[in-house]
Amino acid sequence: MRTRLLPLLIVLLAAVLLALGIPLAGSVAAAQQQRVVVDRIDDTARFAALAQFVTDGPSGPHRTATDERGQTLRSELESYYGVYGIRAGVFYRNGSAMANAPGDWFVPRTGEVRRAFDEALLSRRSHDPRQVWPWQRGWLVVASPVIRDGDVVAVVVTDSPTGQLRSRILRGWLFIGAGEIAAMLLAVGAALRLTGWVLRPVRILDATTHDIATGRLKSRVAVAGGPPELRRLARSFNEMADNVEAVLEQQRAFVADASHQLRNPLAALLLRIELLALELPEGNEEIASVRTEGKRLAQVLDDLLDLALAEHAEADLVLTDIGALAGERVAAWAPAARTKGVRLTGDCPPTTGWADPIALSSALDAVIDNAVKFTPEGGTVEVTVAADGDTTTVVVTDTGPGLTDEELARVGDRFWRSGRHQNVKGSGLGLSITRALLGAGGGSIDYAHHEPRGLRVTVRVPRHAETGGGTADAAA
Repeated sequence: MRTRLLPLLIVLLAAVLLALGIPLAGSVAAAQQQRVVVDRIDDTARFAALAQFVTDGPSGPHRTATDERGQTLRSELESYYGVYGIRAGVFYRNGSAMANAPGDWFVPRTGEVRRAFDEALLSRRSHDPRQVWPWQRGWLVVASPVIRDGDVVAVVVTDSPTGQLRSRILRGWLFIGAGEIAAMLLAVGAALRLTGWVLRPVRILDATTHDIATGRLKSRVAVAGGPPELRRLARSFNEMADNVEAVLEQQRAFVADASHQLRNPLAALLLRIELLALELPEGNEEIASVRTEGKRLAQVLDDLLDLALAEHAEADLVLTDIGALAGERVAAWAPAARTKGVRLTGDCPPTTGWADPIALSSALDAVIDNAVKFTPEGGTVEVTVAADGDTTTVVVTDTGPGLTDEELARVGDRFWRSGRHQNVKGSGLGLSITRALLGAGGGSIDYAHHEPRGLRVTVRVPRHAETGGGTADAAA
């Protein structure tokens, strides 16, 4: 979840910073240019004031300025150009120069200078020039009219290079960029802390849910840290887990008590049946049927009691040689397989894992018994032990009739048996007991098709103590 939430927060933060940074960058550029324009306006106003005293008035606007004031104006323009590199000039209405620097600079017939000159002739300062950007080269033109007795007699024009202006704008943008990067890094750090703070209780809740789903019903969520809503959720989850555990405990107690209480009356009933059989002719079919059903009922009660104990008991996990244990079970079941005409083989190299040896032996007995029971004469049952990552696997395959996809989804359910095998002896609880025994120790059992025919049962136990249940940790 963090990998999905964190990029979303980063994108939103980047969008906010860009939304703030782009207008700020535009404002910095506009402010820098406005400073330059204001300076040029002041300069043109000063030159216009000098030019007013050079002109002879409306009657002689074209007379050459040769007096001392004209020399002063030319000297000021030349000094201005020499120091700042800004072209400046005072031009009469017809475009001829009163004074200019450099001397070869005149008002062109077209372009930005001509437009500013023509605007100033209308007795108003030229409009602010277009915004200059760091990637643009050019000049910044400002023009002001020279007014004498209410008439425009000349125009002062300055044409400034934009190199320094563009450098200042770029420098301001670099400061903004550095600030944006620093803000982004701080925001990412805050987002990491925030997502960690928010999602940590979710991860704990997810892990605890998985523990409960795999049979560790005593797992609970530590109600600490995170938003108040998640803390309330953790408390509610713990209350739900307590209720579920209590209900399951009541169910197990009921099954165990019922099984135990029914065994004594059933034993007495079977004894009376045996006594009754002594009074009847030998081989009576009804008595034989009653005996068979009574023994089947006794087996069901024993299996129910075993299931209740398996679900209730804590696993005592120890480091076990799974290969040796599986080899022992293969050897123990070999006579029964030979009697049925089934070939039972085992490939059980030394492989360790964390398991309860008694529970795992019972589980393997149930799986191997099931495979031998449903494999026809001449078939094969194979038991293979191998290490698979963090688990040790015991794979039992057979060449029996196998199960359909629908039956695979239900195998292991209590009292469930395939409709094709109802006549085979059994209570339908053996694989349920196996799953309970394995789940108590952090193990699992899976069922799949075995090609070309048959069933493939995979028993898994953890190879390391930390991947098992709490008892495994204690044993380590």
